[in-house]
This record gives sequence, C-alpha cells and structure tokens, in this order.
Amino acid sequence: MWEAPVDRKRTSVGLDVHARSVVACGLDGVTGELSERRLTPDHAELLGWLQALPGPVEVVYEAGPTGFGLARFLTGRGVRCRVAAPSRLQRPSGDRVKTDKRDARHLARLLHLEEIVSIAVPSVEQEAARDLVRAREDVRCDLMSARHRLSKLLLRQGIVYYGGKPWTVNHDLWLRARRRQPVFDQPGLGLAFDIAYDTMPATVARRDRLDTAIAEMATESEFTPVVTRLGCLRGVSTLTAFGLAVEIGDWQRLTGRSIGAYLGLVPTESSSGASRSQGSITKTGNAHARRLLIEAAWHHRRPSRPSVVLRRRQDKAGAAARDRGERANRRLHARWARFDARHKLPVVANTAIARELAGWCWSLAVIDD
Repeated sequence: MWEAPVDRKRTSVGLDVHARSVVACGLDGVTGELSERRLTPDHAELLGWLQALPGPVEVVYEAGPTGFGLARFLTGRGVRCRVAAPSRLQRPSGDRVKTDKRDARHLARLLHLEEIVSIAVPSVEQEAARDLVRAREDVRCDLMSARHRLSKLLLRQGIVYYGGKPWTVNHDLWLRARRRQPVFDQPGLGLAFDIAYDTMPATVARRDRLDTAIAEMATESEFTPVVTRLGCLRGVSTLTAFGLAVEIGDWQRLTGRSIGAYLGLVPTESSSGASRSQGSITKTGNAHARRLLIEAAWHHRRPSRPSVVLRRRQDKAGAAARDRGERANRRLHARWARFDARHKLPVVANTAIARELAGWCWSLAVIDD
C-alpha cells in the first residue's frame, strides 16, 4: 500500500550567529513566506521565536567561534538543529554582497533544499577533552616561540651552542653561564635575556601540567579503549592517541577510505576531459589531527624494532588490536622502504604514509576487541 511521504520539517530556519546578535530567517516550505528577526544571543528568546513558527521546524547555523552550545540547547528542547560546515556551503560565484540577513536567508534556502553538509556536534565531555588537547598544543607553540626568541637573542650577540643537543640539562647550564658574560652587563640586554630565559621554565611547567592531566584522562575516560588500541602503532603515544581520539570523536561516521579526505591528506585534483592533474594535499578538515599523523608517520621510516614502551602499550590492548597493529607497523615500514628505493622526496612520501596511517588508526578505533 502506497503512503504519501511525510515532510520532516515545514519551516527551515537559517541563523547567522554572532557573539552579540543572532539574525534569523524562517522559510515556510508550504507558502514560501519568509519570517525574519534580529534577536539577542539569549537562547530562551530564540526558542520562543522558533516555537511561534509553523512546525515542524528545523534550524541550521554555521560552525564558528560561538561553539555548539546553541545546538545542544535546541536539540535538548526538541528542535532539530544542524551545524553546517562553512567550507561546504554552496555560494553563487556572482554573489558579492554579504550581510547577516542575506547569510541567514541563504542558509534557510540551502536547508530547505537539503544542501547542507552537517558536522558532528561533540558532546560536552568530548569538547572539554578537545579543549584540553588544544591547550597543550598552544603551550607547545608557546614553548617553541620562547626557545626561538632566546636562541636568536644570543645569535645576535654571536653566541651559539655547539655542545650537543639543545634544550637539555647541559644546554641549560650553558645558558646560565652565558648570562655572566660582559655583553649582558648592559641593563637593557640583560633584562631581555632574563625575561626570555624565565619564560621557558614557566612554559615547560604548564606543558607538564597539561601532560599529566591528559595522561590521567587517557586512562580513565570514555576515550580509553580507543587510546589503548591506537597505542599499538609506532609513533602513536598516549598524547597522540588521545589527541586523535578526541579530535575525531565518532569514528563510525568515517571509513578507511574517507578518513584521509576528512583530514585533508588526499591530493588536490583538477581534471577535465582526458587530462588529469593532481597537486598538493587539500589540507582541509582537522589540522591538529593531521599534524599528529604527519609526525607519527616519520617513526615508520626506521626498521621495526619495538621498544619497551611500545611493548607495554601493546600489552594493554587485546589480541586482535595487537595483531592489527603489528601488521600496520610492518606494512608502513615496507612502504617507506619502497619510497626510499625510488628516491621519493621524503616529505611527499611521509604524507602518503600518514594517509595510510589514518586508515590503520580508523581500523583499530572501530575494531571489536
């Protein structure tokens, strides 16, 4: 027996959300009538306006700095809300006028036509863990900048360290000895050195504090099973595994073939007719997860000789995860060996390894162990 299709929404609402204002546009799918309103960011006021529209109502707004609080609030009140990926929104090439009202109308029309590419809204716990990981990334960048400032300050005075690996205990003793040189008797230069040097231990202490918090959360949280299985791979330590787990979140929405494109590790392409041209990787998607995979891929260039630390990580995982991790480690090193035999540019080869490593990570994350 044939049944008429039931529309899951009558009114499509596009929201242009800012920190201090929200411009809303509702499109009635039956009459074509537009309902527009400028509102405050107060969620209760916005919900009251949505409830006055002909139902059922579906809402969309672009992902941005305002976060996902609005999506969680509306979903919790029974209003279907989607968060659109800004890079996937279709815009006419001739449209050169951009206002809040036009943006809201554009979102409402795309939602009505089912042309919205949604992103996964993370849970409160996942977003909190993600903020922790990104705070650690910020501190890493701060530490690198602090070290560069100090080393370049010394370089301008002709002082260069030759005693081995920098930023070790011996290097720190060497730095303290340099402060006693006559060149730093100048008040301005001496103060500049003190400020640059004192920044480093303070930043290291912040980094260590975050590392401790991440290690604790990695062992006792909803991400622990994924982190344990990812640890079977070379180059994927607790920090890397936890970062991938919280950044990607729901691995089930991806596949081994799509995760490379999701992380921007596939080459760009411009093909037409009989010609096909590929370029550098797209670099779309999650930049932090992509950087973690790029760094981890370098570890597979050396022959596979499992360290004690890697053995301990593998012992925590199940038999299936350990077996798959070993197969991944052997295959990725074999690919590196073939690339080196062909004299492939190392950075290009490493990107290809990182793309396949992403697939192995997905395989371990979704395995039933």
